[in-house]
Amino acid sequence: MFKALRRKAAPPVVEQRNILLSGKEISYTLKRSGYRRSIGLRIDDRGLVVNAPLRASEKWLHSVLLDKADWVVDKLGDWQARKAPPICWADGARIPFRGEEFTLLLTPKKRGAVAQLHGEVLHVPVGAGAEAADIEKVVTRWYRIEALRVFGECAEHFGPLLKVVPREIKLSTARTQWGSCTVHGVVRLNWQLVKMPLHLIDYVVVHELAHLVEMNHSPAFWQVVESACPEYKECRAELRSYGVAE
Repeated sequence: MFKALRRKAAPPVVEQRNILLSGKEISYTLKRSGYRRSIGLRIDDRGLVVNAPLRASEKWLHSVLLDKADWVVDKLGDWQARKAPPICWADGARIPFRGEEFTLLLTPKKRGAVAQLHGEVLHVPVGAGAEAADIEKVVTRWYRIEALRVFGECAEHFGPLLKVVPREIKLSTARTQWGSCTVHGVVRLNWQLVKMPLHLIDYVVVHELAHLVEMNHSPAFWQVVESACPEYKECRAELRSYGVAE
């Protein structure tokens, strides 16, 4: 007997486009792929992204965008308002952490040393004349260390409330998700979440831990989330304004 050969999925076809929506010219990324059966819109850190079936007609695509015009313009406005300006990686720069801002202080370079937070100042041991890339590298390492610590503390607090224990908490670099959970109990959380306000960090952690009870987004799942995070609806709405899914 001959085994059927499984075709490899073709890579998505990506285009950059512009369209006039609600009187505003909007730039967006169009991704066409063979496995899709519907047209989906999302706002991520690149702006508007439209995912469509490979053979979706221009008429269908245009009608969906026009139907969602007000939503797109509104969400892009929120995204632009919340989009953090690029950090100038230098002494005195301000960086976000747990919803607050802290100041960078470049300290004498020490081999193997890590950045340390003292009050509202992050001491970065790279030397006064350090290159921006070197400063960013050390601060990013600090962010990731703190992210694991903060996420771990959240899991230790909310786990008993939900009667679950994650097998492991890992960091992710996903561009379009704050978190995910596997059927094996591994919770992955985007390290950049540690820059967000604490109530949003708490919500995302609760959301992923709740998947250890209900591996879906059914009404039962949301009841589990609500048991530990009664204000979850407000948190979801606030996260959506950042353009990234839970």
